Amino acid sequence: MIISTPKGREELAALLAEYHSLYIIGCGACATVCKVGGEDEVFATQEWLEENGHEVVGSMVLEEACHIMRAARELRRCKAQIDEADALLILSCGAGVQSISNCVDKRVLAGVNSLFLGNIRRFGEFEEKCSLCGDCILSETAGICPVTNCAKGMLNGPCGGMEDGHCEADELRDCAWLKIYQRLEKQRRHGVFERVVEPKDWAKKFKPGQHRLDKNGDKK
Repeated sequence: MIISTPKGREELAALLAEYHSLYIIGCGACATVCKVGGEDEVFATQEWLEENGHEVVGSMVLEEACHIMRAARELRRCKAQIDEADALLILSCGAGVQSISNCVDKRVLAGVNSLFLGNIRRFGEFEEKCSLCGDCILSETAGICPVTNCAKGMLNGPCGGMEDGHCEADELRDCAWLKIYQRLEKQRRHGVFERVVEPKDWAKKFKPGQHRLDKNGDKK
């Protein structure tokens, strides 16, 4: 899921200063889990805006703000209210903001900052586990990604700077390659240490990324 954090009130106030009437859009997926764009956050933002002299002409929480076609359908249903607004305040990740901007001619304003693709450890605690590199080697590294979890992104680790199991770049961080080694030991696998891992093919991480499936769910 995309991990996001809310923009500070001072930054948000400056962003909204020239707009009087606003329509607020949240997201029922990642932004709700991160508590930056669910129903509670949309309501709290509306109250704050009205206390600061803005008019909120309407609001909605999309099921998935990043789904362009669904977002377009929901936005059409509220077109009259949206047309009244000077701008749309979006409480979702950057993908959601761009989906909505694709569907309307109004100015869209991002109310949160997108941080990273993350895993949920427990409620309110998230960790970055994947860098979306397009060339996954998790099968060889016991399900632990060195590109993301190693501070240096090393494919042929460890680097030699580990001390007491911790990374030399951040003493509070466990050495990713030590964790890989320990897990491979449990699985009685050592293949990744018996050969040189080839450099990653970063051409597979092209931007902007696109991936299309046919009607049967197969890649085109």
